[in-house]
Amino acid sequence: MTELNSEQDINLHPQNEVGVVVQQLTGAEGEEQAEMFSDILEEAEPGTVALLLEALPLDERYERWQQVQFADRVEVLSLMRADPRMGILRQMPDSEVDLLFAQLSPEDLIEWSDYLPESYTDRALAQMGERQRQHFELYNQYDENEIGRYADHQMLVLSTKATVGQAQRFFRRIDLDCNDNLFLVDEQEHYQGTVRRHDVFRHGPEQPLASLLSEDSRALSADASLLEAAEALEHSREVELPVVDYEGGLIGRVTLRTATALVREHYEAQLMATAGMDESHDLFAPILKGARRRAVWLGINLLTAFLASATIGLFENVLAQVVALAVLMPIVASMGGIAGSQSLTLMIRGMAMGQISGGNLMSLMKNELGIGAVNGLLWALVIGAVASWWFNDSVIGIAIACAILINMLVAAAAGVAIPMLLQKFNQDAALSGSVILTTVTDVVGFFTFLGLATLLFL
Repeated sequence: MTELNSEQDINLHPQNEVGVVVQQLTGAEGEEQAEMFSDILEEAEPGTVALLLEALPLDERYERWQQVQFADRVEVLSLMRADPRMGILRQMPDSEVDLLFAQLSPEDLIEWSDYLPESYTDRALAQMGERQRQHFELYNQYDENEIGRYADHQMLVLSTKATVGQAQRFFRRIDLDCNDNLFLVDEQEHYQGTVRRHDVFRHGPEQPLASLLSEDSRALSADASLLEAAEALEHSREVELPVVDYEGGLIGRVTLRTATALVREHYEAQLMATAGMDESHDLFAPILKGARRRAVWLGINLLTAFLASATIGLFENVLAQVVALAVLMPIVASMGGIAGSQSLTLMIRGMAMGQISGGNLMSLMKNELGIGAVNGLLWALVIGAVASWWFNDSVIGIAIACAILINMLVAAAAGVAIPMLLQKFNQDAALSGSVILTTVTDVVGFFTFLGLATLLFL
């Protein structure tokens, strides 16, 4: 191994930024990069290794992947995005893939299977024992947005007949992440309540464990959404909560670490979705594959642009006579778009947090229309006055002022209605809501402005 000088020393302590390491690694080539990556592997956590591999172009990524110890490969792949993970699996020889799948737990396979082709899932199941396959089917019955699918199945569980002494030995012998609680079940494995660690060590060993049940024991339903589960854990002031099926059977738990990861992934997905992309996409996806994915939404955007252009074409005569209208048109569309996106963002956030329902929808609509009316009137007066002064024509000022007011009202209404309609048809509002909203505000804005101008000038 080469010795790195003081200016290039790679230190992977938590306080150091991974970006510095990425810069050093991607700046090296061939043997230098291989030796540098070997040094990194000696110190780095699996999550860091996963990030570094994703930062490398495809050919370099697989070369460095081959340096990862076999015992660490499942964990590193589990921490990678779905696309980079699948790219590595496709490059691996079949014999190595089968050996890797033999190391997968049912929980790992559940997480991978969200983006894994069915043929690969079947190959992984073929490497598992009967009990593991049963566990996989148990978790797989829940939807990708339900917490039962991703519940942590490593937890501390005892019978309601157990004693405090048994619980004390249990806590000393087993060390799990966030194991501050012990869950009690009856003979049918139904959840009965939670006992806290500090209570266990404050009482005598002969005392019945059931007598220490917390008064505010709560459990999450396995069919609760991921964000509902994360929010429930946040408001519970616990570091873990049990997850039960519809019969009350204990199937797992949600820890603070899991909840944090779920919330981060959700908002990352929403951020990517605003551009028509998926958080699983590879930074270095093959050109044709990446182009095909993005082409869909570019095509949709083109259709909406043609619709807006067709609306403008209806008023070709008035545009030819009054050039000022062409100069002012972008202002109408822009103001409506911004107003609508504010309402849309508010709605998507409220829906994600479960704050929007049929009972408060009309009140929210009235509130957004009121805000749209106030801001619309204010900016209509400002823009109308500026336009009148700019082109020395009060008629143009009146036309754009009225168009601004109408478009901002429509934008506010659309910002509330569009995500609700998309949700009704099981569509992601974060993914397609902005495209539809932009079309609405552009078409309404252009039609209103040019229509009013036609009436006033011709």
